[in-house]
Amino acid sequence: MSAEGFSVEPVNDALHPRVQGDLFLPSHPSGWGVLVLGGSSGRLDVHGAQLLARAGAIALAQRWFGQPGLPDAIRDVPLELFIEGIDLLESRGCSRVALLGRSRGAEAALLVAVHDKRPRAVFALSPSSVAWAGTGLEGRPSWTFGGNGVPFVPYDLAWWEQPHQGLIEYREYHERSLRADPQVTARAHIQVERTRAQLILVAGAADALWPSDAFARSIAQRLRDRARKCALLIHPEAGHRILLPGESTPRSHLHAHGGTDHADAELGKAAWNAIVECMQGTT
Repeated sequence: MSAEGFSVEPVNDALHPRVQGDLFLPSHPSGWGVLVLGGSSGRLDVHGAQLLARAGAIALAQRWFGQPGLPDAIRDVPLELFIEGIDLLESRGCSRVALLGRSRGAEAALLVAVHDKRPRAVFALSPSSVAWAGTGLEGRPSWTFGGNGVPFVPYDLAWWEQPHQGLIEYREYHERSLRADPQVTARAHIQVERTRAQLILVAGAADALWPSDAFARSIAQRLRDRARKCALLIHPEAGHRILLPGESTPRSHLHAHGGTDHADAELGKAAWNAIVECMQGTT
């Protein structure tokens, strides 16, 4: 994809010491700023940020773990990191802020919008409706806020005692973890009804990594129970990897994503159309 239409600048560490990533500036700013959060691979979602810059948004693809100055893994990650990313976007003149997150990044985006009232929208691709335990065996939270751990669902480590061959499908792993202790799971639900943001929830029913379709429906139902609306986009044949227009994210050699390239791209196109419509229609 050509870089015509936007420029890239390094994040100003002097103003925002903990914010790392790539900042994309549109040639014709719309007033929107979007914080773009990738998933557990640790890769920056540069493509998503580029698309948003082409659509007129100042887009920050933020790095949030795995580099010096940041948590070394998805464990005890302060939600304040992302709030500082929002601060940076506002310092660039953004009058309206949104978050786009994928997978664990969508989990973070939803949690940030619960604790920070500034986001106008959250675009959650392959989201979770609960907060999960951090990586590792210490039973630590993935996220903290104000120095306190965010309640989480622990992983059912007994699942690993079963034989696994070929690409590992983690969907059952997450489903078993959710069922292990209903009370713990209930405490870990992301309280999306507390956010002011408009939510666009995007998931594939053939997701083999975790039940993002069930998560998205759960979030939507939680909002409906409180007379709130959201956009819910679910494709019956798409998997975990949602491909935005022009995207060609490779499949993992270790775990299964589910879905087909065609369905993943169809869902990504529908998601992008909904995102653009939201940014054009929200004042």
